[in-house]
Amino acid sequence: MQRFRSLVLIAAFSAGAVLALVRLFEKAATSGRSAQKQRGNQGRNAKRWVFKIAAFLLVVAFGGLLFVTSGIMPIKASSRHWAITAWFLNFAMRRSVVTHSLGTRVPALDDVALVAKGATHYEFGCRPCHGSPDFAQPAIAQQMTPPPPHLPWVVPQWQAKELFYIVKHGVKFTGMPAWPAQQRDDEVWAMVAFLQKLPNLTPEQYQELARGKKVSGAVIDELSGPNNPPQAVGESCARCHGLDGGGRGLSGFPILAGQRPTYLFASLLAYARGERHSGIMQPIAAGLSAQDMREIARYYANLAGLSSPRAVGAGLKPASTISSSFSGNRHDRRDASAIERGREIAMRGMPSQRLPACAACHGPSSTPRNPIYPQLAGQYAEYLALQITLFKKGSRGGTPYAHLMRLVATRLTPEQVHDVTRYYASLGSTTESPAQ
Repeated sequence: MQRFRSLVLIAAFSAGAVLALVRLFEKAATSGRSAQKQRGNQGRNAKRWVFKIAAFLLVVAFGGLLFVTSGIMPIKASSRHWAITAWFLNFAMRRSVVTHSLGTRVPALDDVALVAKGATHYEFGCRPCHGSPDFAQPAIAQQMTPPPPHLPWVVPQWQAKELFYIVKHGVKFTGMPAWPAQQRDDEVWAMVAFLQKLPNLTPEQYQELARGKKVSGAVIDELSGPNNPPQAVGESCARCHGLDGGGRGLSGFPILAGQRPTYLFASLLAYARGERHSGIMQPIAAGLSAQDMREIARYYANLAGLSSPRAVGAGLKPASTISSSFSGNRHDRRDASAIERGREIAMRGMPSQRLPACAACHGPSSTPRNPIYPQLAGQYAEYLALQITLFKKGSRGGTPYAHLMRLVATRLTPEQVHDVTRYYASLGSTTESPAQ
């Protein structure tokens, strides 16, 4: 009853206000007409229309303010959109995406390492709303307005460059967020690479890509590793980096086994603070406590480093269920000349380019080094090349000495990046103490 009375009062007040405004403008128009008779009919009609338009706009604005202030406007998601509203919003979104994605250059996306990288984030960040081949869309997400689409059905309707724009920037008024790290287009493209494969994935292929699990009948085999890793490793890290720290044998994920604990802890802290950019790592690291970070760093540092990323670690053999669907990981053939050129750069530097020796900071070296510098021996060449590219763009950093690497990276030519990363990838595991 009280709400009804409020609505009646608001309606009466609105009607009175409208009548008063109309009277006011009629009076102004009448007095204006008297004066305008001397100036001709054309000026009189023009001013009359100006008054009418101004009165209309003022009444509409005032009425809209009263409508919003009254609180009677429904904002409940349960009411859904009218069909015409849904059509208009979808049409406007599609035209906006098509227009803003014009000219976007699409890189090569048919790489299992890139697809798996996108799949792991999809599992963590997208599946709760959009579902997956092995998981129907959650009932809670379906009560959103508009409800998030089941992506295996709608992805084929979009081009790669359009998917890139949507994933990177999100969509207003839908709950679709923008990519957490706008500097990392490479991560967004990884998501696009996965989305393009999503419609044709079986539940088994999806589980292997997104969770690092092999499915045989009803049995799901976890990646090999120590029997009792810290809880934080199993919940936050193993999906991408494996329990054995081998990065699942894919260059999309860096090898952490045998890495320096100080560097690992500093990196996690930088991700959590947003000082090192990654739309994949930042949300994960932000949910870790300092104790979790220390346990993760110690765990992976104490694992034996892999002999080489080219030799896939125990339990990380190429997945048979997806090998026929993708082109495979981009592992270059052992190029002896490139490796030798890379060794020269790493061990001696390039004085003519003011390039210091990489080994002075990253090894291999018997000389004690700053423990916050990562060791590179045995790391994936593709991963190292990506980091150098990010340093060049100014998108990589976070630790206290990142500015030094930015300067070095800008002096490396693409050919030198290729050579030096192949050299480090060709090295065996380091013999340095994990405590360093």
